[in-house]
Amino acid sequence: MYAWIWRRLPGAWPAKAAAALGIVLAVAAVLWYVAFPRLETKIQFDHGVVQTPAPSTSTSTSTIPGG
Repeated sequence: MYAWIWRRLPGAWPAKAAAALGIVLAVAAVLWYVAFPRLETKIQFDHGVVQTPAPSTSTSTSTIPGG
């Protein structure tokens, strides 16, 4: 598939590399700004279970060992 795309791009290899980079950046921008925000409302990755550590029973407030 990538070889097919590379053969279809116009110009010598520097122009092909620049065009390929532009295509990759355009696809990434569309995913980042359009697709992912729409999917976030349906998937909601940030609503996971958060576990808090148990409260400490120590009365010492020193964070230096032996201090």
